[in-house]
Amino acid sequence: MMTDPIADMLTRIRNAIQIERPFVDIPLSKVKIGIAEVLQREGYIWDFEVVEQEPQSILRVNLKYSPTGERVIQKISRVSKPGRRVYVDYRNLPEVLDGMGICVMSTNQGVLSNREAKKNHVGGEVICEVW
Repeated sequence: MMTDPIADMLTRIRNAIQIERPFVDIPLSKVKIGIAEVLQREGYIWDFEVVEQEPQSILRVNLKYSPTGERVIQKISRVSKPGRRVYVDYRNLPEVLDGMGICVMSTNQGVLSNREAKKNHVGGEVICEVW
């Protein structure tokens, strides 16, 4: 039984990047689609698509590499966990590598990056950090 599906998503992405796979398949949920949208808007992945399957649909994330083959996502890690949730106000949003990375956040306006949350003046739960 999987207790943290978001951590499973991040681990699948991390493992696929390590072996330089072009894409990774993840069980589908609305929050995972939101995370993939943020990663695409911020330029960490090429794109994603929903593949309808039985018994459960999957989210196919197309990973991004530089022309020389360097990984765009250097590190992706979970911040808020089921046993320890991390919430921040928009005035206290964390900066990842002095703005070189992002935090993916769950807010009342949907899943946003820390830059988008700061611009919209909303806080929320910090899901993960990416750089």
